[in-house]
Amino acid sequence: MSYATDVKYELKKKLNFLRELKGSGTELISVYIPPGIQISDISNKLKQEASQATNIKSRTTKNNVGEALTKLIHHLKIYNKPPENGLALFCGNVSEDPSKTTVELYSVIPPEPIDIQAYRCDSKFFLEPLERLIEIKDVYGVVVLDGKDATLAYVKGTVITILKRVHSLAPSKTHKGGQSSARYDRLAEEGREQYFKRVSEEMDHFFVKEGIKGVIVGGPGPAKEDLLKLNAFNYQIKILGKVNTGYNDEYGVREVLAQSEDLLKEHEIILEKKLVDRFIKGIVTNGLVAYGEKEVRESIEIKKADMLLISEGIKYKRLTLVCENCKEEKFITVKPDQLIPDISCKCGGRVVKEREEDLIDNLIDLAHSNNIEVFVVSTDTAEGAQFLNSFYGIGAFLRYK
Repeated sequence: MSYATDVKYELKKKLNFLRELKGSGTELISVYIPPGIQISDISNKLKQEASQATNIKSRTTKNNVGEALTKLIHHLKIYNKPPENGLALFCGNVSEDPSKTTVELYSVIPPEPIDIQAYRCDSKFFLEPLERLIEIKDVYGVVVLDGKDATLAYVKGTVITILKRVHSLAPSKTHKGGQSSARYDRLAEEGREQYFKRVSEEMDHFFVKEGIKGVIVGGPGPAKEDLLKLNAFNYQIKILGKVNTGYNDEYGVREVLAQSEDLLKEHEIILEKKLVDRFIKGIVTNGLVAYGEKEVRESIEIKKADMLLISEGIKYKRLTLVCENCKEEKFITVKPDQLIPDISCKCGGRVVKEREEDLIDNLIDLAHSNNIEVFVVSTDTAEGAQFLNSFYGIGAFLRYK
């Protein structure tokens, strides 16, 4: 199965970088080219914009916009047609020093087809069409309840959002005899029905929306069956199933998800939990797993690894050091703010930093180059946090020991 979480991670990282860039005035240009559009049409559009840019009053802005448009036009010459999913280009003066000009061009081939053709000049890049691609599109609703309390939640990607708590106002049934007992029992039953109707109203409010794929109902005791039997919620709400839980709060929501693998097989939070649980079980049983940078890197390099698990929370850097004398390379991993240790080469030469990259990117690239699948583990779930904190956020499933 292909998870493509690494593709989403790469796009998210690129967008975070582009989001931080700011221009002076309206000097940053964004161009979106959907698949099927003629490149020549886009080039002609940019040439028209370059002609109109000569009318800009500010000489600095005019020069920067003109240079950016020229770069874009030259870049488009490498394409006969847009890539299969289209193309997004971003170009402009990104220098933070007002006295200097640094016009850079960034190209993004989206992981899914883009459906918008756009040309935009602004003080920041127009990123919304790409941001929509990394949004989790599948959202599920969860209701956990007993006879007294109910919790409604969204599950989106690896994030659980508690929406509402509903408390029953129904009186308890009495054990006294006579007419009072029957009256109290009737009031309790009416109150219980009103409670289920209030829960149903909240379900209508939160779950009758585009993008909600379905709702799972859970909880201890018969309350969940009674809620479904009353069927007071909107007919558009698709009930995916019901499960037994020991709690009616956020713990109950997590219990629902843990027991709903068959219902939510492709949902990211379920995939992540299943993979991390399998990894931890492998550690405990001395199974076909590895963790830690050194062991995982070696297993990837000799193609012993079957899948790389890597946490998006890793902040370490991978440095390439080179001896100025014999040119021998050394590699070290450091924290972002850590000073480079004083290392000398065996030949006596001075060792200096030649290259720096994020450790997560380095390991993902290494896995890709060896045709090894990658799953990027989030930090939003308990399993993801445990993977990062207990196993350094680096693990692998192995083909053999």
